[in-house]
Amino acid sequence: MPSRLLPSSLLSTAGRIALAVAGTLAATLPGAAQEPATGAIKLELNALQKSEKGCRIAFVVENAMGRDIARAAYEIALFNKEGLVDRLLVLDFQELPNEKTKVRRFDLADADCDAIGRVLINDASACEGDGLEPGDCIARLEATSRSTVTFGK
Repeated sequence: MPSRLLPSSLLSTAGRIALAVAGTLAATLPGAAQEPATGAIKLELNALQKSEKGCRIAFVVENAMGRDIARAAYEIALFNKEGLVDRLLVLDFQELPNEKTKVRRFDLADADCDAIGRVLINDASACEGDGLEPGDCIARLEATSRSTVTFGK
């Protein structure tokens, strides 16, 4: 059976439709390029409480980035009341689903809650998830405190 050629005007229309469909499919495939993350990660220092181990620090974190975060971890610096760095540590907030608020508590061994004067978010040591850039978790972080301890980045 001989092959039939389409008129050039019909071929160009068919080609345009095929390209549009291919582009739409490619955008929906896992790992395809996504729009940059927008919104913020809202991190609140909620409480410092004495515990058997030392000091328990509680955070309320809300992911308002517009996408799930597979893992977020922050390097934190604790300062004493005199403004001297007491310790550096990494707090792993783990998975943060989009539009979800979570409470995360961390026990700081041998730390005295009353001696902590400031908590500084030094950097994001992990920021993982589809469509996230490595710096998104620190650049889009909004830090607040309900405690008398100064908190920020």
